[in-house]
Amino acid sequence: GGTAAKTAFLLILVLAAGAWGWTLVDPQAGEVNIPIWWFFVLIGAVVLAVVTAFKPQLAIITGPLYAISQGVVIGAISHIYEAEFEGIIIQALLATASVFMVMLVLFVTRTIRVTNRMRGVIIGATLGIALFYLVSIVLSLFSVNMPFVWDSGPLGIGFSILVVGIASFNLMLDFDLIERGVAAQAPKFMEWFGAFALMLTIVWLYIDILRLLSKIRD
Repeated sequence: GGTAAKTAFLLILVLAAGAWGWTLVDPQAGEVNIPIWWFFVLIGAVVLAVVTAFKPQLAIITGPLYAISQGVVIGAISHIYEAEFEGIIIQALLATASVFMVMLVLFVTRTIRVTNRMRGVIIGATLGIALFYLVSIVLSLFSVNMPFVWDSGPLGIGFSILVVGIASFNLMLDFDLIERGVAAQAPKFMEWFGAFALMLTIVWLYIDILRLLSKIRD
């Protein structure tokens, strides 16, 4: 219950900051003007995520800070996508909520059980995706684009479906983390860490669903 309340609080912060981030870009006539400090906010969000992963007891501070900074980032991104594909934001939000509910039901009913082997596979796949995105970002600095990330062809769409699937199963790991924490009577700060982990996955899921929908509509 504590984790659920804190997750709701963090998601409210994401939405509020996202509304502000939406106003930071002006996608008119095919041109997008993004303030330079927007990129520093993105880097700050990544740093906060890494710090929280290694210092869970700091989640009560880093969680809200991450929610605000990441909210600004995805708000700006959402405005760019909405300008190109009208109505795509509502579709992405509904799809994210639907995936969340489906995975929660599958977890609660034990239709899918989180085993040690499953954890290993999902964590390995997640690290692989993270490395792939990191390499693509570095290459983009040298004007080299990874085809799977932005390509709207069958391979690009297939890649995005794979990433959305991995993000969806990360929800299972979050649910399992929270449930095991309750069973083990974990310290109170783990409520914040569980909420942070859940929010992180939901944000990731939303961004990649947004990318998938844009490829399909393109």
